[in-house]
Amino acid sequence: MNDSTRKKGAGLRAVLGVLAAACVAVSGVSCSGRSDAVASADSAKVPPSREGNGAASPSAGTKPVVLFVGTSLTAGLGLDPDSAYPMLIQRKIDSAGLKFEVVNAGVSGETSSGLLDRLDWLLNGKFTVMVLETGANDGLRGIPAATLKANLDTALVRIRAKRPDAHLVVIQMEALPNLGPTYAADFHRLYGDVAKKDGATLLPFLLTDVAGHRELNQGDGIHPNNTGERMVADNVWKWLRPVLDSVAIRRK
Repeated sequence: MNDSTRKKGAGLRAVLGVLAAACVAVSGVSCSGRSDAVASADSAKVPPSREGNGAASPSAGTKPVVLFVGTSLTAGLGLDPDSAYPMLIQRKIDSAGLKFEVVNAGVSGETSSGLLDRLDWLLNGKFTVMVLETGANDGLRGIPAATLKANLDTALVRIRAKRPDAHLVVIQMEALPNLGPTYAADFHRLYGDVAKKDGATLLPFLLTDVAGHRELNQGDGIHPNNTGERMVADNVWKWLRPVLDSVAIRRK
C-alpha cells in the first residue's frame, strides 16, 4: 500500500468515525437512522404514489427508466421528495438533453434482506438502468458482511435473470468503524467483489465529502441536508453520466 492509498484510507476512517460518533450521540435514532419524530414527519410527507409501499411505483412513462433503489439515503429522509438526490439527478439528466425518466424507489430503514423481500414487486416495473444503494442499515445493525454480500449477490442475480438487458449500477457503502477494522474492510470489499462477479458498474461511496460534516447533514448527523444532498447528487452524477451516455448510444 503506497502513501497516497494509506492517506485516503485514513481520511475515510476519520470521516466515518465522526459519523459513528454522531449516530451514537443523537438520542432516539434507530438502526434505520430514524427518530420517532422524524419518522412521523416523513410519513406525513409521503406522496400518494408511495402509500402502502414506502416507495414510488417502479413503472413510469414512455422514456427509459432509471430506477433508484435504496434506503432512507435514497428516499431523501427529512427532505422534500423533489430534493432527494435521485430527483436532482433527473434535473441533471434533463439539462444534459438525455431522454431518461428517474423513479425513486428508496425505502427508509430497509436492509439488504428487506430489499430481497420487495424485489419481485420492483421487477414488475420497466427500467433500463437500476441504481442500487443498500447496506447502510445492515452496517448500522452489525449484520455480518457475509450476509450482506450474499443478499446483494442474490439480488443482482435475480435482477439479471429477469432483466438481462438492464444496466446495473451498485453504489459503494461503508461500515461505521465501531465494529472494528476487520468488519469495515470486509464490508468495503464485498461491493467490488459482487459488482465484478455480477457484471454491475460500481460507483464510489455515496456520502463522499458529506459524511461527518455537520454543516452538510441534518440534525441526526446521518442524513444529508439540502446542501449535502446536492453534493451527493454531484457525486453520483459524475459516475452515472457516462453510464447513461453509453446506454443512450446503444438504444439509438
